[in-house]
Amino acid sequence: MRAILFMSTAAVIATVAACNKTDSGAASDTGMAAGGGSAAAAATNSDVDRATGGAGLPEGLAGRTDNPSTPMKGAKYTANGDMWEVVTGPAHIVYKRQDVASGNYTASATIDQLEKPAHPEAYGIFIGGKDLDLPTEAYTYFIVRGTGDLAVKVREGDKTRDVLTWTSSADVPKQDATGKASYMLTAQVTGDAVKFSVNGKQAASVSKVGLPTDGIAGLRINHNLHVKFSPVSIKTP
Repeated sequence: MRAILFMSTAAVIATVAACNKTDSGAASDTGMAAGGGSAAAAATNSDVDRATGGAGLPEGLAGRTDNPSTPMKGAKYTANGDMWEVVTGPAHIVYKRQDVASGNYTASATIDQLEKPAHPEAYGIFIGGKDLDLPTEAYTYFIVRGTGDLAVKVREGDKTRDVLTWTSSADVPKQDATGKASYMLTAQVTGDAVKFSVNGKQAASVSKVGLPTDGIAGLRINHNLHVKFSPVSIKTP
């Protein structure tokens, strides 16, 4: 397996400075120090959620915004074939309550970026979701940006921690000249590791120790984005 090259400390700091108003909107995806930070503190570094005229989630889908005081109706969902087109609005997670997996399994979904965001905003899949309606919510998430970067994080309540900090990867295609990009994202949970792939190529692998992996799988979408996604697919060995 090809090893991921990690940015130097100086490069990480530079990226954080540039992204205080970029991959923010989602408190967990701002330039917070490793080890996490509060959602309220992160939100102060975010640009304002744009108005979408949305009515919230369609029937059969559940969701939660990063900021408990922000309603889900700020996200606009439209059926697009067998996929959902969404304009945000607030950063949030979306899922079906029955999409539960444990032990060894593979969760995957396709996300298409339909237009270039004002800032490099992130989106991806999450696994191991538990207490998603409670202040003690937890999940592991794998996210990418149209700038060709990836990250793996864990949310625990209103705090997040980095598993893999934002890293440029040749396995994450960059958005094209029109701002479009397409990613089939996969999280494969094995006995001792979680392997993350983009468009069929393994882009990262991390130890399973300390990560929420048993629970609901779904999508994570940052604020001020226009994307299209397929429902999460779960396969067991």
